[in-house]
Amino acid sequence: MKISEIYAFLDALSPFALQESWDNSGLQIGDFNQEIEKIVLSIDVDEMLIDSMEENSLLITHHPLIFGGLKQLDFSKYPANLIRKMVQKNISNISMHTNFDQTHLNEYVVTEILGYEIAQKDGFVAYFDIDEDFDIFASKVASAFSLPHVKCVKNSGSVKRVALTTGSGGSLIKSIKAECFLTGDIKYHDAMEAKSINLSLIDIGHFESEHFFAEILLKHLKNLGLEAIISSSKNPFTYI
Repeated sequence: MKISEIYAFLDALSPFALQESWDNSGLQIGDFNQEIEKIVLSIDVDEMLIDSMEENSLLITHHPLIFGGLKQLDFSKYPANLIRKMVQKNISNISMHTNFDQTHLNEYVVTEILGYEIAQKDGFVAYFDIDEDFDIFASKVASAFSLPHVKCVKNSGSVKRVALTTGSGGSLIKSIKAECFLTGDIKYHDAMEAKSINLSLIDIGHFESEHFFAEILLKHLKNLGLEAIISSSKNPFTYI
């Protein structure tokens, strides 16, 4: 099957037009006319993954390898060092980032990982209703995402409406219409802002909240009749 046919399938599943203006989802490396027999799914691209892949494969990732305009290709630096290896092995790459967040990832995490029903969807934010003690709920969240510890901003003892954005959603704090917001990459000033508007926060991690990308997409790719495997993506952070 040609990359163009796979791309069309992915676009119908999660339209690339939905991506944010700053995003770079779509075909990163490759030729739409290339014939593909094997697909690998991963949240990111790294050197170990490229070394393990067969030649003439297609790598579908959540995060784009190329975000901004490249002014040079210095093969000793990221991302040119990875691009070089991919070109040498004729490995193509399609990214499905903010478009997939909106159409699949947030909803999957709420319903399948946390076990709640979606009450409302608003772009990158999924809302769901609970009526639980904050500490008990925070412990459930930590368990669901296999977090070694929970970083929270606690502004109330109980929670009824929760908002969730996978990945990094700190910039959305002002627009959240809930008592508690689950997202990753929460910064100090995000916490201070949340305190000022009485919004509780639970940091669910960037990698931890998005690594479900591959297992979601795999279910859909099986309909294409192509071999697709999930790479063993690793969190770049370690907890000591």
